[in-house]
Amino acid sequence: MELSWLTPSHGIMVLLLLGFAIAHSGLAALRPWGESKIGARLYRVLFALVSIPLATVLIIYFFNHRYDGALLWQVQEVTGIKATVWGLSALSFFFLYPATFNLLEIAAVTKPQVHLYETGIIRITRHPQMVGQIIWCVAHTLWIGTTFTLVTSLGLIAHHIFAVWHGDRRLYSRYGDTFLKAKDRTSVIPFRAILDGRQPLKPQEFLKPAYVGVTGFIFLLWWGHPWLMQVTAKVPW
Repeated sequence: MELSWLTPSHGIMVLLLLGFAIAHSGLAALRPWGESKIGARLYRVLFALVSIPLATVLIIYFFNHRYDGALLWQVQEVTGIKATVWGLSALSFFFLYPATFNLLEIAAVTKPQVHLYETGIIRITRHPQMVGQIIWCVAHTLWIGTTFTLVTSLGLIAHHIFAVWHGDRRLYSRYGDTFLKAKDRTSVIPFRAILDGRQPLKPQEFLKPAYVGVTGFIFLLWWGHPWLMQVTAKVPW
């Protein structure tokens, strides 16, 4: 079988994804031990100093090699595809960056804590970041259609599916039976707990400034997307 399409970038991206997954999930697993040694704020700073550079490398490498490999399909000229991809991408950010996150804790301005949320987007899915990542991957793989993008998407999805198990395990370790009861009232599959009657949907919980911030970020990303492509293209990776 001819494998001329299998560029080295495919393997490099797999290794980058694996490295990010090990660092990100590993530091999350070590959080209780790390916080006991250096404190919650300093550990959050350490987590950011490791995760953000690795994520930045991943993003830049993806941008610069997204059209590598074989072209599996080409639908960019199909009517409505561009609007669909942008719509799905925008939707993904509402899951990737839910308003349940306390921005002051993320920035370590206030003491970072582990929370057991059961409101807002958690009513829809207990793991919104996993759902958002899948939506983002579907949208971008549909638009680009290359083997490199498919490999990247499969790797990202695999990591986030692992994070479902890993996150539940860490919450159970901290909260025990309290988490199990919350788990019974929520679902990983979007809207399943609501359709089953285990969880009510309360739209008023989404009327928060944080969602305004996410919306603003989406418009900023839409506006700056061409510029971002130009800047990352100058990185010789």
